[in-house]
Amino acid sequence: MPNKNSHADHQALRTCVVCKKKVDQKGLLNFYIMNVGIVFDIQRILQIRKYYLCRDAECFAGLDKWRKRYQKRIKAF
Repeated sequence: MPNKNSHADHQALRTCVVCKKKVDQKGLLNFYIMNVGIVFDIQRILQIRKYYLCRDAECFAGLDKWRKRYQKRIKAF
């Protein structure tokens, strides 16, 4: 009898910052923001606050607009 509390087959879902679609974490690109700009963490090594992006061309095109909106929100604090 399998354990009902087991999380062995759990799939982590993350949300794309541009299109707000929830996708499996492995299907998204993750990046973080530094003073120099957006840096993609391809190997998923760094353990800092990351954001996720779909691999769609529309999401890549909307990333600059999201970054500008995000930076305005941070300056408001």
